[in-house]
Amino acid sequence: MPEGRVVKAYSGHYFVSHEDAVVDCKIRGRLQKEDKDVLVGDIVSFTFTCPDGLYGVIEDVLPRKTRLLRPPVANVDQAVIVVACCEPSPDLELLDRILTAVEADSLDIVICFNKIDLVSRYAADKLAKPYRNAGYDTVKVSARAGWGITRLRKALSGKLSVFAGPSGVGKSALLNALEPGLRLETGEVSARTGRGRHTTRYSHLLKIEPAGYVADTPGFSKLGLDRIGSRALGYLFPEFRIPMKDCKFSTCVHHKEPDCGVKEAVEAGHISEFRYGHYVKLLLEATERERRRGR
Repeated sequence: MPEGRVVKAYSGHYFVSHEDAVVDCKIRGRLQKEDKDVLVGDIVSFTFTCPDGLYGVIEDVLPRKTRLLRPPVANVDQAVIVVACCEPSPDLELLDRILTAVEADSLDIVICFNKIDLVSRYAADKLAKPYRNAGYDTVKVSARAGWGITRLRKALSGKLSVFAGPSGVGKSALLNALEPGLRLETGEVSARTGRGRHTTRYSHLLKIEPAGYVADTPGFSKLGLDRIGSRALGYLFPEFRIPMKDCKFSTCVHHKEPDCGVKEAVEAGHISEFRYGHYVKLLLEATERERRRGR
């Protein structure tokens, strides 16, 4: 039975890449009864339903190595989180929420700072430095000017990456710069709201040479972290992992406890104050969720 990867899905149609073709597939009724969902990025087995090989039926979904809930994509190797240096102004709290969620999924992470042509080199470096110091792979690019595209392409090679970030940061423009033939629709940032309009209406995979796939996903402005508990949260901030070994208490959550290695690292300037502030906000949210659940 042939196998392929789902590269696009909408309105009950699942487009499966197989050899040099894309097959328009429906889902076998048995899978629907078993409540098996099919996601972009899934590897599926299917059968052809016409001699020309244009249409088929998905028979089964092969085991996934990863699954993202938002955006809903399977078998992702890494997440490329796109942030605009301006237009719209960078929302670093949202960035840290996205990073925390992606860390929980154990994916490799690249933070892509776009629109560096609109700010000074100093401003771009200042924005990226705390994340580089935290241990993240950072790339500074300009989709419009073409700066940094070669380095970004290298980071994508041989991997299935998910592009994520709020609307208006230039995800589609970056993909057009990587593969000009894509001609993806791009949107301007609203002068009234300061936000971009959604230009990606459904998730789909795009082929990026050489040997890479990118999931272009709808923009979003909120991210829930309901599945992450207060005790686990500190481990999802990479720069906390070494200092937390110096905490006096093994149950330390790095907030009000004395002799906390993480808080000492913040005071010493080894951990950025704004990143720690975002951590505390997420911690209080997690603690309140646990209180409501009666834990």
